[in-house]
Amino acid sequence: MIRLFAALTIALFVSLPARADVEITEVTSPGGITAWLVQEPSIPFMALELRFRGGASLDAPGKRGATNLMTGLLEEGAADLDARAFARELEALAASFDYDVGDDSLAVSARFLTENRDKAVELLRTSILEPTFEQEALDRVRAQVLTGLRADSTDPDEIARAAFDKMAYGDHPYGSNYRGTIESVEALTREDMLDAHAAVFAKDRLYVGAVGDITPEELGPLLDDLLGALPEEGAPQPGPAEILIQGGTTVVPFDTPQSVAIFGQPGIDQDHPDFFAARVLNQVLGAGGFESRLMTEVRQRRGLTYGVYSFLVPQDHAATIQGQVASSNETVAEAVSVIRDEWARAAADGVTEEELEAAKLYVTGAYPLRFNGNGPIARIMVGMQMLGLPIDYIATRNDKVEAVTMEDVQRVAAELLDPEGLHFVVVGQPEGLESTVAN
Repeated sequence: MIRLFAALTIALFVSLPARADVEITEVTSPGGITAWLVQEPSIPFMALELRFRGGASLDAPGKRGATNLMTGLLEEGAADLDARAFARELEALAASFDYDVGDDSLAVSARFLTENRDKAVELLRTSILEPTFEQEALDRVRAQVLTGLRADSTDPDEIARAAFDKMAYGDHPYGSNYRGTIESVEALTREDMLDAHAAVFAKDRLYVGAVGDITPEELGPLLDDLLGALPEEGAPQPGPAEILIQGGTTVVPFDTPQSVAIFGQPGIDQDHPDFFAARVLNQVLGAGGFESRLMTEVRQRRGLTYGVYSFLVPQDHAATIQGQVASSNETVAEAVSVIRDEWARAAADGVTEEELEAAKLYVTGAYPLRFNGNGPIARIMVGMQMLGLPIDYIATRNDKVEAVTMEDVQRVAAELLDPEGLHFVVVGQPEGLESTVAN
């Protein structure tokens, strides 16, 4: 047992080197399941990433939080194993399974040693295809979710996020917390877990990435053993989310000495031809840490916050550009004003040549660092597949960043950034700020 755990520990950390020149092979199983594979036989270890499109957005009406709760139950008993027995089996195999869900997908991540591959895959198969959803486990995991939701109700960041999402996306699944509400989660039943499972786990929304000590000839049959019994189709995907939020300010009163603000406006899809120009622009504006304009103006020059950031949010059914800042109740109004001014300045004037080159250098230089292990590479490959990117994208991605010109960034800044359409949701007791009527 000690030898197995030691080998797994080594494999987790001494894996593929940080590089972006990985060689990907497309594999199709005898049963028709497609996967992308990076072979790395130097260590007897494998990472497998499964992604099912739709995720929590497939919750049935009135059942918000069902997919999240169901996901939390996948390692709480399967086939003839209860939660404790499942955990013991996983430990004995020195394997690691992780189950995660979000607005757009449900992810299953597995790590295991080559010598235990067959047994690990069989255990993983039971968790995906034969979860028991025992009532005792359901009640225990439900209690954990409810504890988190109750904590969220007193967290200014979560209150701001909930208010922004509701205003931005309305009745679309994006407009509510994928973990549900206290009322909706309390009402969920075992039958709801079975329905949520059937909605998500299907071949028509499956993406697979594999990295490690396995050949294409071995991977195909493994995939059929693991996933071949999945149904062909799951629940329909939700439609596009209309972005409803307009420019202005919404104040949510909350008794706290520091106000939290989330701000945003419509953004840009990741498959848009101008996405990389937008990525470079945002690096200059608010994603570049202490080098970004927002951090320079709001923190360094005026001392209004410890941190302020902006980020692109390209989801499956909507795209926004958002940001976040926290400041004292006395100074948050000034912070909001400065952010609006910087938004307007970037829209009108774009960026400087120096800023452009520094941003491109960072975006290209940081990319290879993402390939720091079998697991991260498997996740990246699955993300590529979900976006419909070509199999050689890793090799060509930085060329696309380098190709971004000053004219591209200036044009995208003028088209994308909308200072009049920027909306701030402020939670706290901000002085000098009031809710405004949407423009």
